[in-house]
Amino acid sequence: MIRKLAVGLMLAALAGPRIQAQQNQTPQDQAQQNQAPQNKTQQDQTQPNQTQPAPAQPPAASQAPASQESSSSSQEASADEIGHRQRRPHDYKNWTYNVEAGANLPRATTKTFVKGGGILGGAGVARNFDKYFGFRFDFQFVDLPLRTSALELAQAPSASSHVYAFTLDPQISIPVTKNYTGYVLVGPSFYHRSGKLDSSTALPGTPCNSFYDWWGPCFNNSLPQTGDFLKESQNEHGYNVGGGAAKKMSNDHEIFAEYRQQHGSHDNRTTDWRSVTIGLRW
Repeated sequence: MIRKLAVGLMLAALAGPRIQAQQNQTPQDQAQQNQAPQNKTQQDQTQPNQTQPAPAQPPAASQAPASQESSSSSQEASADEIGHRQRRPHDYKNWTYNVEAGANLPRATTKTFVKGGGILGGAGVARNFDKYFGFRFDFQFVDLPLRTSALELAQAPSASSHVYAFTLDPQISIPVTKNYTGYVLVGPSFYHRSGKLDSSTALPGTPCNSFYDWWGPCFNNSLPQTGDFLKESQNEHGYNVGGGAAKKMSNDHEIFAEYRQQHGSHDNRTTDWRSVTIGLRW
């Protein structure tokens, strides 16, 4: 009994200061003590989220190709956009075609035997590299009507004579206005001259006169013994030079006027004429 009483007194002595301290606490202190366990619990709950490992990221090497592809595609797109912005329609045609007709005026030795005013016709094609420069190929048929004095030397009542001309020229164009252009051309030429006397009273083997020297059948300065001097056919090489002016029409075709001087020769025989033509180009 005495032991129980002693134990009770000791417990009372130990619990007394704690009870007194609780009584001395204010309501704010008690509220803070009650919230402390809750805050600790919330920190314990949020702490694992903060300490969770970050999700694995793909290696930098795997990301590099994607970024490079994106960069290259954007560069290609920008290059295409620049190309579309810079590309402009041609202010010239890559290929042009022309037809022409006119007359010729012989010169030099040819003028002695051929009268002026022979008809001329032709056609051509040009490859243009820009509006200033191109190459032009032309074919022309040129009539060379013989003078009466030439027929008398040939001892022939009538005759025909003509030239087939092939020319290849660099052409330099000089735009003057939107609708008017001037141009010059010069280049090599190939000519085939042929003709026929209807008949002749000249005797084979007789010396050639000046007409037959130009006509071309003489052999050792004499008419052939075979009598084959009524026809002439010879190839000549030479040059041509000229120029013209063109006007653009509403349908994008052009009309042009052109002047040329042409020269061919073979075995000291020459063919020379000047041509004046009007043509259409498209």
